[in-house]
Amino acid sequence: MNTLARYISSEIVKSTLFVFALLLALFAFFDMLNQLQDIGKGRYQLWMVFMFVGLSLPARIYELFPIATLIGSLHALSQLSANSEYTVIRSSGVSNLGVVAKLLPAGLLFAALTYGFGEYIAPPAERAANHMRLQATNSVVAQEFRSGLWVKEDRSFINVREVLPDNKLSDIRIYQFDDKFNLQKITRAESGEFLAGNDWRLHGITETTLSFGGINLAHEPDRQWRTVLNPNILSVLLVAPEHMPVADLYSYIQHLSRNKQKTSRYEIALWNKLLYPFTALSMMLLALPFAQSQRRSTNVGLKLFIGILLGLAFHFTNSLFKYLGLLYDWPPLLAATITTMFVLALGAGMTWYQERR
Repeated sequence: MNTLARYISSEIVKSTLFVFALLLALFAFFDMLNQLQDIGKGRYQLWMVFMFVGLSLPARIYELFPIATLIGSLHALSQLSANSEYTVIRSSGVSNLGVVAKLLPAGLLFAALTYGFGEYIAPPAERAANHMRLQATNSVVAQEFRSGLWVKEDRSFINVREVLPDNKLSDIRIYQFDDKFNLQKITRAESGEFLAGNDWRLHGITETTLSFGGINLAHEPDRQWRTVLNPNILSVLLVAPEHMPVADLYSYIQHLSRNKQKTSRYEIALWNKLLYPFTALSMMLLALPFAQSQRRSTNVGLKLFIGILLGLAFHFTNSLFKYLGLLYDWPPLLAATITTMFVLALGAGMTWYQERR
């Protein structure tokens, strides 16, 4: 990395860190306000609210990387332009493509940080935050329907009324069918606790067997149960798919595929996790054309306002296309990348146009 690339990258990094501090403070404040209404539920206290908000910050950092990168790059490049430094850089023979090359070190750094936060820091932190909150408020992890959580496994359907934060299951029903989908057996257990691997210990079991000869009832105090359910699959209920590690997402998609269940939401999340780090690079490319002004009196405030609008537009449009992809069954790769590809094409087109001028 030469001196010019190091200088431009350092200016962008400093501006982006400053923007990050402001955005995180703003979002943390709103998250805290949202949690204050739950104080007093169970053992949920004010210090737990601060801990919950603190553990949620890595997920916020991951989400805000593109917006912060765009605004930070706009601020840094606009300052270079306002101080005529950008004019000197171009006058010294550095083309627009050369400036893009100088931006790459900072862009690759932001891409690596985005991947690191999204893959290794945000998922366990968010899981810990939700686990702590659910335990303190005596809440259940999830009830996808009024009847609880449903999971398909081969020719069996598993219904769990409540999934508790400590990996315990409450009021379990297992419906087993034959190859012609005739109901053969209904197993009900009062509770279940995780042992290891895919093994659980069921307690208070009542088993109903249906046959042409009649109905048989059997009772057992406890029994070991092997199933596809495990804490990694149940962690889907604690962490949003967009914040799950790539390995867990891929494993859950495989599980859904084997049981012939819809995987679109998780495939979109997987492609988004794989390509989202490179969004920072496209945002920096989009910021570059705004630095083309040759006037010392460049209105930096106006450019920052435009950057904030563009960042918010990207954030909401990206979410919109994910939901549209689910609604209209678009290819997952298209739904996950259409907004980023548009931003990249817009930045490249504006840079090319400026170069032609």
